[in-house]
Amino acid sequence: MSILEEVDLLKKIPLFANIETSKLKLLAFTSERVTYAPDETVFEQDEIGQEAHIIMSGEAEVIVTTPTGPLTVATVKKNDFVGEIAILCDVPRTATIRAKSELTTLCISKDLFFRMITEFPQMAVEIMRVLAQRLEKTTKVLAQAEQELRTARGGAK
Repeated sequence: MSILEEVDLLKKIPLFANIETSKLKLLAFTSERVTYAPDETVFEQDEIGQEAHIIMSGEAEVIVTTPTGPLTVATVKKNDFVGEIAILCDVPRTATIRAKSELTTLCISKDLFFRMITEFPQMAVEIMRVLAQRLEKTTKVLAQAEQELRTARGGAK
């Protein structure tokens, strides 16, 4: 994939939609393209994050460790952004990302990521929007699970 194709891909991601083409070229040029085979791990839950990934092609599973074993909680695909929580918050990775199919990502280092959000406040706002949407979805799923658990217990709290 050429730099121009990568820039076109980045423009389709809301996070980067309002950033100048010249800056997107710089981002594409300074980021690393990485390809993963099916079942290959992009990163593991609990490791320290030094980069985030934009999915350029393919699909990956988002897997969390539970007391009963690994649980797939989502699938990510082209144009999705993963790994940003660990580098934004300096916390261990919250999930494992594993390729479902051949997967190509644009790997953005922590330093480059912070430079981009410092230079482009609209990117920081978009990150907040995406994270708020994820939180809202997670809250709904948790509320539904709690309701199902209460129902299974016969309505007891």
